[in-house]
Parts: sequence; structure tokens; C-alpha cells
Amino acid sequence: MSITPAHRTPAAIPDDQVVELMVEVPPGQVLRYDLAALVSAFDIDDPGRIAVETDGSRRAIVTIYPSNPLTTMPPPSEADMLMDKLGRIVVGRYHNGRPARRRLFDPRTGSAQRALVFGTTGAGKSRTVQYLLACEKRNRIVSWYGDLKGGQSAPEAEGNVDWFATSQEEVILMLRAAVAIAQEARQPRYRAMGRNAFLIGDPDPLLSVRIDEANRLLEKGAPYREEGTYLVKELGRTGRSVGVGEELDAQASHLEELGGSDTLRAMLKEGEVTLLRWSSSMMRQLVADGLLPAGSQLMPIPKQLRPQILRSQFAADADDDDDFCDTQGTAYLLSGPHPTSMMRHFRIGSITPTPGLDPEILALYGPDEPEHLEKASLDAAGEAYAARGTAAMADLCAAVKEEQAKKAAVVQAASGGRGPQRTEDRIRAVLAASDDPMTADQVAAAVNADGGKEVSLGTVRLRLGKLAEAGEDVVRVGHGLYAAVR
Repeated sequence: MSITPAHRTPAAIPDDQVVELMVEVPPGQVLRYDLAALVSAFDIDDPGRIAVETDGSRRAIVTIYPSNPLTTMPPPSEADMLMDKLGRIVVGRYHNGRPARRRLFDPRTGSAQRALVFGTTGAGKSRTVQYLLACEKRNRIVSWYGDLKGGQSAPEAEGNVDWFATSQEEVILMLRAAVAIAQEARQPRYRAMGRNAFLIGDPDPLLSVRIDEANRLLEKGAPYREEGTYLVKELGRTGRSVGVGEELDAQASHLEELGGSDTLRAMLKEGEVTLLRWSSSMMRQLVADGLLPAGSQLMPIPKQLRPQILRSQFAADADDDDDFCDTQGTAYLLSGPHPTSMMRHFRIGSITPTPGLDPEILALYGPDEPEHLEKASLDAAGEAYAARGTAAMADLCAAVKEEQAKKAAVVQAASGGRGPQRTEDRIRAVLAASDDPMTADQVAAAVNADGGKEVSLGTVRLRLGKLAEAGEDVVRVGHGLYAAVR
């Protein structure tokens, strides 16, 4: 598709009307477009006035507005926050004014949801998370929330969720408990009932586990990257059919900073994905992973909604003016029906900063007690769940930290104090530090978390096979499981 002023001149676009153009290319061709060229062709000073949606093949709808339709957004209503018959809540509005919905549960399949929220600093991620937590509370969902910004991202959540964690150690305990609930409590009970899907409240509530600032737990060099990555994958693998969902909220950086792209690929393709303001590397990966059709383009989300006006530096009115509308909450719902259509989340909380807890956000949560875990899963949740919000949690976190220090000391000793260099040595060190047998995926994640050069999964599999055949340091202990010879 090529649109130039000769095809559609600026004079043909009324200043006070919405113009919609239906565009298609001949059969056998794929429609491609250049957003910058479209903005230039229609002589538009604000790129936010134009929206392009495609069917991924031959057709597109180009909509041009008199002004940016997402400049202002109202707060949500109570009706917006309640799930509809398809398990969806309304999170905001698309550029055309239609409701933007996100699924909390899929009643058609009985599946808890896996979700990802990406956004750069200042993109509105924390307010988006606050709204989702408030919606979960109002829908009687058990919310476990790990805020790895020390509790500063969403302080109003404390007391309004079932578990509020603020350290990496407590988040590890939270993830361990969630996996245990899924695998040791709910799976056996549901199997005995002959049930292969989840029904909310029959007999258990939906459980949602959310990690905010997940980069800090899963990035290279993070102390708990290996175990955190493993637990996130296990929860995603086994939690859906027993009503245990999970969400990662993270900076929009390289996916390798979240435990490796393999860890999240399934979540990206099957989960609820919200993309706030992003980085260019993130966009390339989303297209490469098949989440967006090849050739798709998303209009970049600027930091502020302001027309790009070019003025001479010598002009009398050339002084900087920062009085423009910010774009917090503007996003793309990549897993929704309109992945290339820009939307904006409802206005959440007070417009200006407050000296303490925000009363508007507290009002969203409501006065009721948050939903708690069912009694039948308390034993699986263990002492960490019982200790949440009490002084006893500090002792449990200290034990996790000590456990991790011992593992690191074993790895250091196995490498002669120099830090493992050869892939074989790094594999030996990882297996020596583990009390349990490990899969090749787990070994690869641990090797790549030791601060050395990145090693592919294929290389790790090859080296593991050779070491196991030699039988001196590594042995196969089951199908796909390896352990150190002790």
C-alpha cells in the first residue's frame, strides 16, 4: 500500500470529523505500510491522530481523528471491574471508544490465565497492576502479589491481597507454595473428582500469583534466577487446569532478562499480553515469536501526547513548554481481538501524587476482606503461607538466603575458586550444587545464571550426554534427568 498526497490530499480530510478509509491490495499480495509515510501523506502533525488496523493479509482500516482520541480517560465503574460471562473485565477504551477487555479466567475451557504486562519506566505499569489486583479482589479471586520494588510499586495492595511479598526470598517462598498447591493439593483432589478443568468456587477459589518487577528475580546474575525460572515454568505448566494463574509484570527489555526467551514463549503465545510503552528490541522479539503477524507495525507510544511542531530556535515563542498530557496507561492488548489497535487504561488513582496511600486506589479495592486460600490446600502451602504478614517470615527468608549461599559456595568450590569456564565444568558445578536430579532445561538455566558466557540448550544437552556416557562425574538417574556422581 502506498498513499501519497496525490491519492488523498490533506484538504480532503475535514478538521472536525473522523475519517475512515478501507484499503486493500490485489489477491496474492500482502499489505504493507509505513506509518511515518502515512502521517506525512495526510499532513498530520500528531501521529496519535491516525490508527491502522490490518487483518494480517490484504486489508486494512485507516482511521484519522480530529485530535488524539486517547488524551483523556475516565476512572472505571464498578460494572467495568466485574467479570462478564466470558471471564473478562473492562480495562479501558480503544481509540474508537469501544471497551478494551482483558480475561481473568476462561470459563469455556476452565483455565486460569497466564499473563504478561510489559512497560518502560513511567509507562503506567504500577497503576495497571493496581487496577488488576482491585478487580481480582472484587471478583473474589485469591491474589498473591510479589512487589520486588520493596513494596513501593503498589503499597495500597497490602491488606487488600491474600499475600503481599516484598523481597526476592519471600517471592521464592510464594512460588514454591503455589507450585505445591497446584501439584500436591489440587491435582490429586481434582483427579479423584474426575475433573480435568477448573470451576470457580467449586470447590476452590481462583488463585492468581503475580510478580511485579519480575526482571529483578529472573535477570542474568540474579541470585534466584535458576529456581525462579523453574518455578515460573512449572506453575505455567501445571496451574492452568487447577485454577492457579500467574502474571509477570516487567520492564520492556530483552526477553533473556526474564529467565530466557524459552521460558516465556508459551506465555507470550497463549497468555494475556499487555504492551505499554516499549523498547525497539522488545518489538522485534514479539514479531519474531509470532505474537504479531509479520509486517505488523504498532504506532510508537510517546512519553507525552504532543504534536510535533518544528520551530526556529530563534522564534520568540520557542521556549520549552512541558504542559502536555502524559501517556501513562496507553497500551496494546496483544492477545486481544485488536492487537494493533492502540488503547488506554482507565485513569487509576489521584491525578497528582498524594503524601500517603492514595484514597482513590483504596476505594477501588473496596472495604471487604480479601479472599483467602481454601483450607484443603493449607498443608501444601506450608509454613510460608502461615507466616505471611508476620515476624516469622523474616526467619524463613533468612533460611532461603542461607540455602542459596551454600549452593553458591559449592559451585565456587567445584570450580577451584576461579569461576567455572569450560561448559563441562559449569555443568558439573551446577549438578554438584543441586540436591535433586535436574533436566537439561534446568541445567541450561543454571549454567546461564552463573555469570559466564551464554550457552545454548542444544550445547548443554550434548555435553550432558557425553558426561553421562563417561560416567565419571554425571549420571542419568531417569528419563531426561541427570545428577552428579557423589
